[in-house]
Amino acid sequence: MSTLYVVATPIGNLGDLSPRAADIFSTVPTVVAEDTRVSRKLLNYIGANPQLLSHHAHSDESSVAKVLDAMEKGDVALVTDAGSPAISDPGSSLVRAAVERGHDVITIPGPSSVIAALSVSGFEADNFSFGGFVPRNGGEREAALEELRGRGETAVVFEAPHRLYDTLSDIDRIFGDRRLSISRELTKLYEETFRGTAIEARTYFELPRGEFVIVIEGAPQAAIAITDEYIVESIRAERERGLKGRALVAAVIELTGERKSRVYRLELESRDK
Repeated sequence: MSTLYVVATPIGNLGDLSPRAADIFSTVPTVVAEDTRVSRKLLNYIGANPQLLSHHAHSDESSVAKVLDAMEKGDVALVTDAGSPAISDPGSSLVRAAVERGHDVITIPGPSSVIAALSVSGFEADNFSFGGFVPRNGGEREAALEELRGRGETAVVFEAPHRLYDTLSDIDRIFGDRRLSISRELTKLYEETFRGTAIEARTYFELPRGEFVIVIEGAPQAAIAITDEYIVESIRAERERGLKGRALVAAVIELTGERKSRVYRLELESRDK
C-alpha cells in the first residue's frame, strides 16, 4: 500500500522548510494542496515538480476519490497553504479516507502558527484551548469565546484583519482585562507581536493587515468561569422557586456572578428543553 505523508510547510519564511519535507516533495509523484498556486511556488523554490491535486474546504467527495486513485499508483504528500495540514484545514477528511483504505499515514512535522504564537506569548502553555478561526456571526462568536473563557486555560484563536476589531471588542467584553499576545505575519518580513489588553490592541491595530493569531492569557484558578451546565441548573432551581423572566435572570446573575448576556441566552435555551 502507498503512504500519505502529512507535511507541514512554512508559515511565511520558506527557509523554515525542513530537509525531510523537501526530500518528500522531490520524491512523491503527487502532492495534494489546499491552493495549488501557493504550493507551486514552494515546490518551485526547491526545484520539485510533482503532479498537483487540489483539495480545499469546498471540495466534494470526488476530490477524495481522486486522491485515493492517485494513491493506488504511488505515495502522496498532503499540504496546506501554510503550517500543519488538518489544523483549521480540510485535510482531515483525506487522512480518514486513507486510513480506512488501509494506507499508511506518516507525519512530516514542522511549522505551526499556533505553537509559534504560544511560544512567544509568555503565557502558561502546559494546557491550552485552540478555537481556530472564530465564527463570523456575532452571536456564534460570542458563544465560542464564552466557551473558551469557561475553560479557564490559555486560549488561542485565529482572526482575519477585517474582523479583528469586532473580535477584540467581544474579547474585551467577555474576558475583561485579561492580557493578550497577538502575533501577525509570523516568520515574515513584518512579523510583530503585540502584548496588552483587548482595548489597547484595538488602538494599536488601527489598520490591521495580515492574519492574526490571538493568544488570551488563562484565568487564575480562582477566577475560572463556571460551566453552562451549572448556570442552567441554577436557572431551573430558581424557576422551581417560582421566579421567571427578568427576576429569574437577575437572581441567577447574583448567584453566579456571570454576565447578563450569557445567563439570558441560557435561560432562553432552557425554555425549549
